[in-house]
Amino acid sequence: MNSALLRTTCAVALAFAALPSEAAAAPAVSAEAPATTAAVPDPIVFVHGWNSSGSTWNTMADRFRSDGWPNDRLYQWTYASTQANATTAAQLAQEIDRVLAATGAARVDLVTHSLGSLSSRYYLKNLGGDRKVDAWVSLAGPNHGTDTAYWCGGAACAEMRPGSAFLNALNAGDETPGTPRYATWKSPCDIIINPDSTVSLTGAVNNLTTCLGHTEFPLDASVYGSVRAHIADQAAVGRNG
Repeated sequence: MNSALLRTTCAVALAFAALPSEAAAAPAVSAEAPATTAAVPDPIVFVHGWNSSGSTWNTMADRFRSDGWPNDRLYQWTYASTQANATTAAQLAQEIDRVLAATGAARVDLVTHSLGSLSSRYYLKNLGGDRKVDAWVSLAGPNHGTDTAYWCGGAACAEMRPGSAFLNALNAGDETPGTPRYATWKSPCDIIINPDSTVSLTGAVNNLTTCLGHTEFPLDASVYGSVRAHIADQAAVGRNG
C-alpha cells in the first residue's frame, strides 16, 4: 500500500472513531420516575365545649385517621371549661404554638364545639391567632349567646349569656377577622343553643345540619364529611343557613 493511500485510510478510520456512538449520544434515562411527595395536612387542634374534654372528639379524630390524617396531626386538647374564655384563649395560644413547633407546620386547623367556639374566636381576634390558623370550624357554637347559659355557673357560662360584655366585644366589628376560612354548623333540633341563629357569623360559610342534638355534632358522619371538606378547602357539604 503506497504512503498516500495509507494516510487516507488512517484519516477515515480516525474520523469514524471520533463519531459518538448511538448509546453515548442518547441522554441517560432514569429507570424510575421521580418520587412524588404527598402533601402533609395541617395539624388539627380540637377544642371541646363546656363540661367536656378532649375525648369528645374520639369518633371524629378516628375518622380523620381513616381518611389519611397522621396521628401526629390530630390534637384533642383538654382545658378547664369553667374559666374565663380569655384565659382559655391564652392557653390555646400556647397549645397551638407547641403544636406548630412540634410539627414544623405554618398553620393549624381549629375544630371547635359549643363553648370552644368562643375562646378560639377570642384567640383569632385578639391574640394574633388569625395568622396561625387556616380553617376554623364551629359546631353548635353559641357565637351570639344562648339562653341555656343562665342555668349554669362560672365565668364561661356568664360570658355565654346573650348580651354579655364578653360577647358584645367579641362580635363588635368584623366577626370573621383575618385570613382564616370560617365555617359554622347549626341544627334545628339543638335545644342547648337557643336561638339557632346565634351560631351563624357574618363572613363565614354557615351550614344547617339535619335534626341533631347538641352532643351529636362531633359524632355525626355527615357533619364530619362537611367539616373534612371545609378543612380540605373543598365545597362545604350541606345547606346554607
